[in-house]
Amino acid sequence: MKTVLSTFPNQDAAEKAVAELRQKGFDKDISIIARDGQNRENNQYTTMGNNSVTDGVTTGGVLGGLAGLAVGAGALAIPGIGPLIAAGPIAGLLSGAATGGIAGGLVDWGIPQERSQFYEDRVKQGNILVSVRTEDNRINEAADTLRRYGAQDVETH
Repeated sequence: MKTVLSTFPNQDAAEKAVAELRQKGFDKDISIIARDGQNRENNQYTTMGNNSVTDGVTTGGVLGGLAGLAVGAGALAIPGIGPLIAAGPIAGLLSGAATGGIAGGLVDWGIPQERSQFYEDRVKQGNILVSVRTEDNRINEAADTLRRYGAQDVETH
């Protein structure tokens, strides 16, 4: 398995890319991480792990459509980063490695530390991270789809 990582500067482009990836059969392979700009009272954050998207995503429309395109969406707070929405296989890694932040979760996936930190910084700046873990023979298809919708920082690891 390899991972294609990418960032999007806006939600609309990310949603379109994720929708096409789903149509191509990448459903369970897509992960999304984005800052949750919504103010939450009493720090009510949860992680959904492998539950369905409808089981607790309380984004109030913030990334609601995007999170609805991936499995296991949830909201969580990571020290030093703040509130995040995470969906897909990476959601479980982030909930287990909250102290390591996004970079820690990506390192657990086999992404080099330096590149993991780069992607964490991009999310901190407000970009949306979309990744696809897939077999070697589908890597180019996933990367090309992401690029077609304006993905930046597209890398394969």
